[in-house]
Amino acid sequence: MIQAISVVKSFDGFRALDGLTMTVETGSIYGLVGPNGAGKSTILRHITGAYRPDSGSILLDGRPVYEDPEVKAGVAIIPDELYYFNSASTRDMMRFYRGIYPKFDAKRYDSLREAFPEVDERQPIRRLSKGMQKQSAFWLALCCQPQVLVLDEPVDGLDPVMRRQVWSLLMGDVAQRGTTVLVSSHNLRELEDVCDHVGILSHGKVLLERSLTDLQDNIVKVQAVFPDGEAPELPAGLNVLHISRLGRVHTLIIRGSMDAVKNRLAVFSPLLLEALPLSLEEIFIYELGGEDYAVRDIVL
Repeated sequence: MIQAISVVKSFDGFRALDGLTMTVETGSIYGLVGPNGAGKSTILRHITGAYRPDSGSILLDGRPVYEDPEVKAGVAIIPDELYYFNSASTRDMMRFYRGIYPKFDAKRYDSLREAFPEVDERQPIRRLSKGMQKQSAFWLALCCQPQVLVLDEPVDGLDPVMRRQVWSLLMGDVAQRGTTVLVSSHNLRELEDVCDHVGILSHGKVLLERSLTDLQDNIVKVQAVFPDGEAPELPAGLNVLHISRLGRVHTLIIRGSMDAVKNRLAVFSPLLLEALPLSLEEIFIYELGGEDYAVRDIVL
């Protein structure tokens, strides 16, 4: 389990993390989403032990990560900007990782060669394309057999076939080895397919943290047509996040369960009443509507 407890981090007077608290359960795929500057990369660097918090704690199974080689040996990261030695090939980096990760599996390195057939393991990584470099990074990280795998924009640069291949390998490790995957990405559609928990960050804090199922069950999009064409005065206590209109169709974004919302609106005898679950992207927009974005009158 990863725990971030009231973490504060400032850079030159700017508070990048402002009392951030989050929990990532063992064996889960946790999606970290938020606008640019929300603090996603900063908290990832704390979790890998690269940064020390000004205050608060980062714990892996109850042990502080920072400056604990034994704990950090169980953590691997694929950052947005990859790092490798200047003239090193994938095979050179394999030897390096084998020396610092006690669980590095050389046999798995050989077996995964078939999963990344386009990567020339003897070619200097800097001469590979961006997509090939990312494939090399996944090849090496999976062989480290980490307890925690941290991914920052992980599949950026990969073609659709390789994206599916990589996610299949990751989910296999989660299922078979109990690997915990923490992934930060702007590709919310992709996170929706693979994550079981989501945390939404804004201004250095976690606004909400839930399983994806609970998150989608607690906010609903309703499209309705009312008899006189105008929206009635809605019941008190109905938590409406947004209303828009296109012709006679009113679209309402309402916090609550689908059945409860439909029952509350059915009393107005609408000519059309359809409730739809929101995608993760839509939830992200409306949850941050009062935080960072002025949500426009658009029908998503």
